[in-house]
Amino acid sequence: MSGHDQLVLCLCELTRYADINFVVYTGDQDVTGQQILDGARRRFNIVLPRPVQFVFLQHRLLVEPSLFPHFTLLGQSVGSIFLGWEALTEFVPDLYIDTMGYAFTLPLFRFLGGCSVGSYVHYPTISTDMLSVVRERNPRFNNDDYISNNLFLSAFKVVYYCLFALLYGAAGSCSDLVMVNSSWTLDHILALWRAPNRTSIVYPPCDVSAFLDIPLHEDGDRKCHSIVSIGQFRPEKDHRLQIKAFRKLMEKRGEGPGGREALRLVLIGGCRNQEDRDRVLMLRGLCQELGVADRVEFKLNIPFEELKRELGEATIGLHTMWNEHFGIGVVECMAAGKVILAHKSGGPKLDIVVPFEGGQTGFLASDEDSYAEAMNRILTLPPANRLEIRRNGRQSVGRFSDQEFEACFLAAMEPLMGTLER
Repeated sequence: MSGHDQLVLCLCELTRYADINFVVYTGDQDVTGQQILDGARRRFNIVLPRPVQFVFLQHRLLVEPSLFPHFTLLGQSVGSIFLGWEALTEFVPDLYIDTMGYAFTLPLFRFLGGCSVGSYVHYPTISTDMLSVVRERNPRFNNDDYISNNLFLSAFKVVYYCLFALLYGAAGSCSDLVMVNSSWTLDHILALWRAPNRTSIVYPPCDVSAFLDIPLHEDGDRKCHSIVSIGQFRPEKDHRLQIKAFRKLMEKRGEGPGGREALRLVLIGGCRNQEDRDRVLMLRGLCQELGVADRVEFKLNIPFEELKRELGEATIGLHTMWNEHFGIGVVECMAAGKVILAHKSGGPKLDIVVPFEGGQTGFLASDEDSYAEAMNRILTLPPANRLEIRRNGRQSVGRFSDQEFEACFLAAMEPLMGTLER
C-alpha cells in the first residue's frame, strides 16, 4: 500500500458527513475488501469507523507502465480513460475524487457521468522540471542515456512532452476543485491546469501521533548508528544514491571507533510487483559490488510495528528522491525524533525541512558527496546539538497530522459537499 492508499482510507475516516457513502475504486485482484482494511491497519495504523464499499476493477493492466515501454505517459493516460470507463459503468457516483493522478478520467466522469469532480494531486503527470531535464539532455530515470545522447531524439521528446502537457492541462482544468499536496506540486499544477481560484494546498495525512511516543533523549552512548530510509522500491526513490553515499560515509569514518562497524543502513519499503523485486536484487548486487553488503539491510513490506521499531533505533532518517512531491516518509522520520537528511528539492525543501520557530529541523543534500558529508556532520555533532534538531523536527510536523488534514480537506471540499447536501 502506498501514500495514495493511505490518503483514500483517511478520507473514508472523515466523520463529519455521516450520511454520505464512500465507494473506493480499486484495481487490486485476489483480495477482499476486508483484507484491504486489514492491510491499512497493519501498515498505516488506520481503522475505519464505518463500512466502505469497494468496486474491484478488472483492467488495471491498462495503466501499468510495463505495458508501454515507449510513450509511457501517453499510453498510461489513454489506458486510464478505458479504466475510468469501466469504473463508471460499474458505479456512477455523485462526486468523483481522483487521488491517483489519472487526470484524463476527470472529463469522463464530468461530461459522461454527470458527476461533480475533484482532484487530489500528489504529483503532476508531467512537469516543467521534466521538460528541463529533456531540453538539457540530462540522463535521469525518465530520460534514458540513448535519448539524452541523441540531439534528434531529445528534440522529438521535447515536442512530445509539450503536446502532452497541453492535453494534460485541458483534462485537469475540468476539475471543479483541485487540491495539491505541497508547494512544489502547487507551482506545477497552476502552470499546467491554470485554475488558481479552484486550487489549494492540503498537506497529506501523516500519522505522526503513532511515532510521538518514541523516546527522545541524548544518544551519546549509542554504540551503533542506524541510518533508515523509508520509501517504495521505485526507480525515482534513488536507492542507488543512498548506497553509494553510505559507502563514501564509511570511507570517511574509517575502521576505528565510530567507523564501519558502528554504521548500519536500513532500507525499508514496499515492493509492488516483480519489477520492484528485481530492482531490490540489483540493489543487493550493488551493495556486494561496493563492499557494503554486510552493513546494509533490506526490510520489505514490513508491518507498522516493525517500521516503528526500526525508526526508534535509528539516528538518521534518509531521503534521496529528486523533486519528491511531498515526502510522508520524511515527516515520519522527523515525528520519530530522527535527524532527517533529505533531497534539496521538491516538498522536503519547500515545506518540510524548513526552520521551525527559528530552529533547524534537519539537513538537505543533492549528490553522493554532499550526502556523505552531511551524514558525517550529523554523526560528529555533539549529542545535545543533535537532540535540539530532533526536537525541532518533531515539533514542526504537527502541521501534517491527520487532524490538520481533516480540517483543511473539509474546508477545501465545503463548496462541493454543499451541492451534494442540497
